[in-house]
Amino acid sequence: MTSAAEENVNATLLLIDVQNDFHPGGSLAIKSADEDAKRIADIIRRGIENPTSPLITRLVATMDSHHKLHIAHATFWVNDDNEHPPPFTIITSSDIEKGIWKPRKNLKLPVRNQLVKPLYFKQAKYDIDGNLKLLEYCIEYTRLLEEKGKFKLCIWPEHCLIGTKGHQIVDQVSTCMTDWSDKTGGSIEWVMKGENLLTEMYSALAAEVPITAQTDYNIPLLHSLKKSDRLLIVGQAMSHCVNYTTRDIVERWPKNELHKIRVITDCMSPVEGFQKEADQFLNFLEHYGIRTCSAEDAFKSDEELNKEEDPKELITYE
Repeated sequence: MTSAAEENVNATLLLIDVQNDFHPGGSLAIKSADEDAKRIADIIRRGIENPTSPLITRLVATMDSHHKLHIAHATFWVNDDNEHPPPFTIITSSDIEKGIWKPRKNLKLPVRNQLVKPLYFKQAKYDIDGNLKLLEYCIEYTRLLEEKGKFKLCIWPEHCLIGTKGHQIVDQVSTCMTDWSDKTGGSIEWVMKGENLLTEMYSALAAEVPITAQTDYNIPLLHSLKKSDRLLIVGQAMSHCVNYTTRDIVERWPKNELHKIRVITDCMSPVEGFQKEADQFLNFLEHYGIRTCSAEDAFKSDEELNKEEDPKELITYE
């Protein structure tokens, strides 16, 4: 029976949003995230035990990357009393049309790039000075979000703000990533997501409502991941960003190569209160036949895992 090392597998470790704000002490903390991170760090350490023939040949790390005035943050919105919505408030297109919540009047969009491209968001309307009509945009954006049937706009605690400590990779994993790069000569490939403040982006492959080329499906990233003999997926959160990044990968992955993907389930946890979404994700993986395993088993061959999952009874002969 061969192990991953003996097979000389070209293995990619995809780290999804292993950032401080999703860990205890962060603004959107997951209680068990530190334990998940310890196991992620252990996978990386084991992956470079033999630097001349590393078990992990590639590190790809996604990073949730938000502005303070993001459409899914409270400070973007106000009511008639100039109050912001509490965290986890759901804002619907109907709420905006009724004036229950509206984008703050003094909101100034960045001028150095166009956050909404009419080619992608045909409903975009502009005033005579060429400025986006933000209220109309928000109504159409939330309507399209709801139309897709997966999400309504959820107001999250401000998290992963660009340039803050909460945006950084958690220390114990970051240290191991640096060691991997130093010992193997490989460079970490960074994927930023969520930088456009006018659309939500759970998946690292595409925004929920694409409004620019940068928020549309990232085909080059998918094609690069498909070059892996094995794709190991870890990170936070199991209910959201791991969930929808993995779905976007699986749904466009060659059906005869789905066995290459492994989701390391003890290296991720759901956001508190979203266990249902995590369970639905596990059902999705089972439906597509995606291998799930523990960190301990991350580098075992398919044959080894199959043997453990389907033990044969010992037959004795008299």
